[in-house]
Amino acid sequence: MSDTKAPTPVVPYQAHPWHGISVGDCAPDIVASFIEMVPTDTVKYEVDKRSGHLKLDRPQKFSSQCPAPYGFIPQTYCGERCGQYAGDKTGRTGIIGDGDPLDICVLSERTINHGGVLVNARPIGGYRMFDGNEADDKILAVLCDDPAYGAFRTIADCPRSLVERLRHYFLTYKDMPGQNGHGQTPRRVEITDIYDADEARHIIALSQADYQASFRPTW
Repeated sequence: MSDTKAPTPVVPYQAHPWHGISVGDCAPDIVASFIEMVPTDTVKYEVDKRSGHLKLDRPQKFSSQCPAPYGFIPQTYCGERCGQYAGDKTGRTGIIGDGDPLDICVLSERTINHGGVLVNARPIGGYRMFDGNEADDKILAVLCDDPAYGAFRTIADCPRSLVERLRHYFLTYKDMPGQNGHGQTPRRVEITDIYDADEARHIIALSQADYQASFRPTW
């Protein structure tokens, strides 16, 4: 018998972070989260939907930075179900999903130095956000086994100041340089509710169903 070890199989291509990575077997209680931005970033990054690479989306109008690592949940989609649910909860009509994966902000005591990484997170609540007539929910989660936040089970466990700081960030981070200066119409972004862990898990499940209805695997 030869002592030579068989070579480790090589995957020739990196999995697309939205479509090629599983949300996890324990979803929606524990979800994989792809981090696009971290608090030290001074510009907004997001995944290019076609290639899966991080791209520079836009400069920020103001100097505010994301208070916690921010990204999305793989294999989720804010489509018909998410839009309908947000409309039903607020009594609004004509609400649609924003057509993106479900956003997530992950609290961690430990510094995550850059985006483009996967973490496992436990949802504890969320922000019901609208960008015009589009539902654009933001799930709030904690890094699994985090020394400071890992024991949190609901958004009520968070310091109120942190909850408000995140609210302020989500309401302002879409502001564009020069907006209102050259005939541009300001974006109508609002947060109507802050919800608990049970509702966050329900919205994640809806976004998983929207994804399954909208995308067919090619493998």
